[in-house]
Parts: sequence; structure tokens; C-alpha cells
Amino acid sequence: MFEGLVKFAPRCRSCGLDYSRFNVGDGPAAFLTLIVGALIVILAIWLQLAVEPPFWVHIILWVPLTAVGVVFGLRVAKGALLVSEYRRGAAEARRPADDEE
Repeated sequence: MFEGLVKFAPRCRSCGLDYSRFNVGDGPAAFLTLIVGALIVILAIWLQLAVEPPFWVHIILWVPLTAVGVVFGLRVAKGALLVSEYRRGAAEARRPADDEE
């Protein structure tokens, strides 16, 4: 389904479905970033209060976990949104031609 980390392939390798007709956009990215960010902040505060590690431990631990959480979560979220659009037959809105009005 994906060509890169979060970029859709032009077509499905199995059935040939054209992914370009779906408009997944960046909606999942905004929500996912907020969700992952909130979880990381909660865990970082908990770790600080429970163990009081040095600051470098927070950098080593939370920066990679945030990046991995957002990238792989984005793959899941974008894939789920594409499946949802496919099942519901969602398409771009079209205006009727001027001669049809």
C-alpha cells in the first residue's frame, strides 16, 4: 500500500486499485501528532517524578519513541482512512457543468 514511509504507492500491487483517487490528506497527521505527543509527555513526566533520571536519558528515550510512534502510527491511520473512503465510495466533490445547470 505504501511506496515510502508514509507515501502511498500509485496503485495496489495485488488488485491494481488506483490510490490517487482517494484524498487522505494530512488530517490523520495532526490528530496523531497530538495523541502521540500527549502520551509521550505523560510518560516523560511520570518517569521524571518516579526515577528522576538525568536530562540526557529523556532525550535518548523520548525523541526516537516520538518519531517512531508518529511515522508508524501515520501509516496505520492513513491506511485506515483510505479503507474507510474505499468502503463508503467517497470521492472528490464535483460541480455540475455550466450547461447542465
